[in-house]
Amino acid sequence: MHPELHTPAPIKLTSANLPLLSANVRVFSYDRQQLQKSIVHIGIGGFFRAHQAVYLDDLMHLQGHNEWGYCGIGLLESDQHICDALWSQDCLYTVVQRDAGGDQARVIGSLLEFIYAPADPDIAIEKMADPSCRIVSLTITEGGYYANQGTGEFNPLHPDIVYELSYPAHPRCSFGYLAAALERRRTRGLAPFTIMSCDNLQNNGDITKKMLLAFTRILNPALADWLAQHGAFPNSMVDRITPATNDEHRHMVNNQFGIDDAWPVVTESFKQWVIEDHFPGGRPAWELVGAQMTSDVLPYEKMKLRLLNASHQALCYIGMLKGYTYAHEAMADADISALVQKMMDIEVTPLLSPVAGIDLTLYKKTLIERFSNPAIKDQLARIGTEGSARIPKFVLPSINEQLERNGPITLLSFTVAAWFRYLTGTNDSGQSMPINDPYADKLSAYAISGGPHPQTLLTLRELFGDLSDSPEFIRQLEQAMDDLYTKGSGLSLKRAININ
Repeated sequence: MHPELHTPAPIKLTSANLPLLSANVRVFSYDRQQLQKSIVHIGIGGFFRAHQAVYLDDLMHLQGHNEWGYCGIGLLESDQHICDALWSQDCLYTVVQRDAGGDQARVIGSLLEFIYAPADPDIAIEKMADPSCRIVSLTITEGGYYANQGTGEFNPLHPDIVYELSYPAHPRCSFGYLAAALERRRTRGLAPFTIMSCDNLQNNGDITKKMLLAFTRILNPALADWLAQHGAFPNSMVDRITPATNDEHRHMVNNQFGIDDAWPVVTESFKQWVIEDHFPGGRPAWELVGAQMTSDVLPYEKMKLRLLNASHQALCYIGMLKGYTYAHEAMADADISALVQKMMDIEVTPLLSPVAGIDLTLYKKTLIERFSNPAIKDQLARIGTEGSARIPKFVLPSINEQLERNGPITLLSFTVAAWFRYLTGTNDSGQSMPINDPYADKLSAYAISGGPHPQTLLTLRELFGDLSDSPEFIRQLEQAMDDLYTKGSGLSLKRAININ
């Protein structure tokens, strides 16, 4: 008889256990004790940990950059879980890069601390108010900036804002925390920290400035005046497909790399970061590790949001209606792949200006390959999260521009129609679909009430603005909606992609 073979027990990820990890895991070589918590990041989700934290981890391997390091802040009740997980492993975590060449694992050390703000808001506020904090970066989702999607103006009636204005001493949302910390710095004679949005918004820094100033003008006019004079809000463009962490990822890291990691991140090999170089308080030398510093982010932002993010919207809703779970499954459907390719080529690319150093044909080819990567298993439900913020930012601007030039909008309109149909909550087979949106109840009620008639949802002018009155947009939506309800998603998609 052969002796029973035993698989070694996975090693709990902690600082003390790093020397015990397998040789096939890349472990950082710098001394974390020498780093400073000079960047506070609000929104410690998978994307931040696979993107900004990785760039800084790369930089820390170079000599002379110890003045930088991340302190994370979680504002949501759901952040308690990730906070507990990361503290149990000294704020270390594994990033697994997956592509056709296989999986590569590394442990990231640039996140030094995690503050769960609801437990003690003052600790989070004071962390940002301290002179050592030089940058506060944000990944708070596209809907976290309290803009009216239809007008682009600040929405003071949002429930979060109503609360913050009523109870400024007990903040809950990012704007409340930022205002409280900035006010302490102002009264202490300190300069404001630089505020850098890393969310998928065109002109994200400008939008952050506009919305935060509008909020503080109501809350504290003196603070608004000071911030308008001294504040810095650089624009940025970020890109790396990062599915939400799940138990499958944990098991993979456990079994394949021998690491017991409560909150690993799985991501693709591609990553990109374009940053407007406007940091009065100083910044890390991100350009040394692949980020592009520029004076004008807009062309890069517009290209990425209109091509990548809009295409994500195009494939995810019709994909879920057809019963798919993952992006690569949807892209293996020839009709969905054609929808994405034709929408990019015919309806979006003509709206884009040349971008220095970018071959748009190659960029679009790369996007198709990234969407189709079976190793990533990006969830369509994740891509379809917060459609009420993403459709107005990624899809509707192209529709507006094409209408101004009498250009084609068939596939862009079909994408909106597929979103409307998705909002009813069941796919073509009658299976339920998750709707993760802050306005889910209202959107679903309108979608079910309106059925194949888009006018009911178009009454939400805070999302659609003047597009609600566009005869051509309404005509295109009516045709697509009628097809989706009478022919089903498959035949309606075939009709849409064969019009052009």
